[in-house]
Amino acid sequence: MFDFPSLEWPEALKDKLNNDVKYNQAARNWEGDLRFILEPSGSQTETIWIYIALWHGKCGDAFYEAPGNDERKPAFIFKAPYVNFTRVLKGELPPMQALMTRKLGVQGNLAVLMRNVPTVIEFARCAMEVTRKVL
Repeated sequence: MFDFPSLEWPEALKDKLNNDVKYNQAARNWEGDLRFILEPSGSQTETIWIYIALWHGKCGDAFYEAPGNDERKPAFIFKAPYVNFTRVLKGELPPMQALMTRKLGVQGNLAVLMRNVPTVIEFARCAMEVTRKVL
């Protein structure tokens, strides 16, 4: 388990996603990368961008991006204040509730997202399980 944010966290998430049978099964039809944009709030004073390459239940890569780097075109961009994102990581805010109440904003095809709720839930579970504590 790793602290969030830390340099090791994205790699730990990648490993977890690639080796988690429940996630692999739920996401077997998932096609599309994600970008998380965490805006400054709480103890976090800088914007954090995280890119996660996902394809059919596997994670090809996960890493921090330089904020503003729009070279990559993910299928979904999730944007939220840092404290809302970390509430999901701590298990205080269910991921679908965060989306439905707009505590976590999303850009992308919402119909695809809603057809893949089990994938969203398993992804969030994996992220929570690799997170030791939020800094």
